[in-house]
Amino acid sequence: MTTAIVAVSEEGKKLAQSVKGILEGEVQLLSREDVKVHFHDFDAWVFIGALGICVRTIASEIKDKKQDPAVACIDSMGKQVIAVLSGHKGGANDLARQLSAALGALPVITTQSDNQGLWALDTMDKRFGWKLLDDKDMNKVIFAFVNKKPVALLMTIRDQGTDYLESTLPENVTIIQREEELKENDYHALIIVSPFVSKVNTKISTIHYIPQVLTCGIGLAHQAQPVSDILRNIEEVLLQQDILPAAKRWCTIDVKADEPVIHALQEKSEVVFFTAEQLSEIEVPTPSTVVEKHVGTASVCEAAAILGANDGQLLVTKQKGSNFTVAVAIERKYLRQGHIEIVGAGPGDPELVSVRGRRLLEQADLILYAGSLVPKELTYCAKAGATVRSSADMNLEEQCLLMKDFYDHGKQIVRLHTGDPCIFGAIQEQMAFFDKHGMDYHITPGISSFLAAAAELRSQFTIPERCQTIILTRGEGRTPMPEKEKLHLLARSQSTMCIFLSASIVDDVQQQLLTEYPEDTPVAACYHLTWKDQRIYRGVLKDLATIVKSHHLTLTTMIVVGEAIDNRSEYSKLYDRQFTHLFRKGEV
Repeated sequence: MTTAIVAVSEEGKKLAQSVKGILEGEVQLLSREDVKVHFHDFDAWVFIGALGICVRTIASEIKDKKQDPAVACIDSMGKQVIAVLSGHKGGANDLARQLSAALGALPVITTQSDNQGLWALDTMDKRFGWKLLDDKDMNKVIFAFVNKKPVALLMTIRDQGTDYLESTLPENVTIIQREEELKENDYHALIIVSPFVSKVNTKISTIHYIPQVLTCGIGLAHQAQPVSDILRNIEEVLLQQDILPAAKRWCTIDVKADEPVIHALQEKSEVVFFTAEQLSEIEVPTPSTVVEKHVGTASVCEAAAILGANDGQLLVTKQKGSNFTVAVAIERKYLRQGHIEIVGAGPGDPELVSVRGRRLLEQADLILYAGSLVPKELTYCAKAGATVRSSADMNLEEQCLLMKDFYDHGKQIVRLHTGDPCIFGAIQEQMAFFDKHGMDYHITPGISSFLAAAAELRSQFTIPERCQTIILTRGEGRTPMPEKEKLHLLARSQSTMCIFLSASIVDDVQQQLLTEYPEDTPVAACYHLTWKDQRIYRGVLKDLATIVKSHHLTLTTMIVVGEAIDNRSEYSKLYDRQFTHLFRKGEV
């Protein structure tokens, strides 16, 4: 981003230096006289001085919001930052917020949608990486939207942007599932989010966002020419298949990397290359023996599309042009179908679930949480009408069948596990069921209880030159431990050890640890970390069993062993002056 700063007084010039240090990208200090010459040469202008002077200076240069740069005005005392011009489209509103936050000033935003907390429709494409089909109806749709007229929303895929729209849906916006549901008399405007050609036959004002969720695979004849004709023909073929030409990426075989068409595609889009060996492993509906003879794989365009979409779903099979083939696939996570998200709940405190995890909980149609291991408070953010179930009284089959029932109805499911689900999370069996039934799922990591233990103990679990390893393990209870992972063998390193699920066998744990750790090694027994009834007991290793038993601690106890607990004697050299090359000059 290029920014020009104009200070209209000596006092303002001092502030201009501070502002210059805040902004990223190319920043120049200019005079009022430079505005007439260079107004449209910069992405943004920051005036420091009276608003009236700012307005009179730029008035003759203003054209329209599609061309005008962002303009913000800061009073010379740095108390207020006003978004003057191109608030949404040009980014003046965001610029005003950024500057006010850095200066401790008050941002002044006058855009109606901002002040009402409404969607910024004219910058939605930029925010979520979408493309806008055209903007001829943009002002009409915005007018209907901000004035709370009935607006229809049609979404054919699912991504971060559509999740945001669904979670912040205003009362005057109705989600429609199919174009047939649209009745012209019911709505004043239509918003479409889809990479597909719209068949809506309506006269109401419409804006159509094209999310970049498709992957196009392409095969080419050697040195195919002319490039412009081929690119135009590819677009025509895609449009015939109701695909708008705005793919997220293009994929092909690596031997085509120097083709003129590929170079032309690289100027506008990402192009990913695969080897013949990689492509040959993908099953496709229309393999070709001729293609296999020439390049070593039975498919280029279909296999590349599927592989580029992370083993996605093929939407358009191989389409042939005069000297090219093209196919289209989509990652399964973008499909508007049932989806299961395995979410790490964190150690217990509802505020320690990730931002993404919280958002998914708010959107879920079914929340299946791990009973006594996850506080029910984590589910209180569920949307109205969502089903919230504890799995404590359910066996694995019952849990999986419940999730599958919601999945088959196209619903969103959150399977909520304690801590991070990948650490003693018992998710393997569930994923095997999902894989068997071809169900789409994903994992959102969580904060593990061993991290909560470090935080609550106010300890750094690694000590420079003394202890650089953290071992996460458990004692041997009903589930046998591999011979090479017995506690006494792991203890030989005398690393910081975090032991899960072992309070009930603490005598054996203590005995094995004492074979390698000194008996005065610090220990901590941490019960219900970050829960409201959290309890932490410190001591030394020779007293570990007594600590656990005397306080009646249960399986939900993390045992931490190692000299890193409460260590304050060894320091990192990160902030040593001889390491000042890590910082900007003058910061140490």
